[in-house]
Amino acid sequence: MPFNDLFGASAISGSGMSAERFRMEVIANNIANANSTRSANGGPYRRQDVVFAEVLGDALRPGNEPDLRGVRAVDVVEDQGEFNRVFMPGHPDADAQGFVLLPNVQLPIEMVNLLTATRAYEANLKTAQTFRTMSEQALSLLRG
Repeated sequence: MPFNDLFGASAISGSGMSAERFRMEVIANNIANANSTRSANGGPYRRQDVVFAEVLGDALRPGNEPDLRGVRAVDVVEDQGEFNRVFMPGHPDADAQGFVLLPNVQLPIEMVNLLTATRAYEANLKTAQTFRTMSEQALSLLRG
């Protein structure tokens, strides 16, 4: 392994933590707007999701494998699923029949997504901590 690739694991886990933190922010925004019947775009809030992409280095590894450098969030897309239609005749946003369009956010799905994002963040953190411990042990071996 070349010396310049020595800290690659740390950079990869750092990029993973950053991407998962952003994903958790988007999920929290979805949960916060689960009952918002009005948004800046007009109409109910649309659930959002994060799109990740791999970060590749300039070179190819032996065997024509890509040089992986981590992950990054490249886009936030709106879920085009149907809105929930609920009968609430006294609501200010109700139509002539008394139905209100509510966001397409489903709290159980958001909670599962939040849990998986948290676990992925923790896995990347554990990787960074393990790399640090191994580096400290290597330095102590070199000292004494």
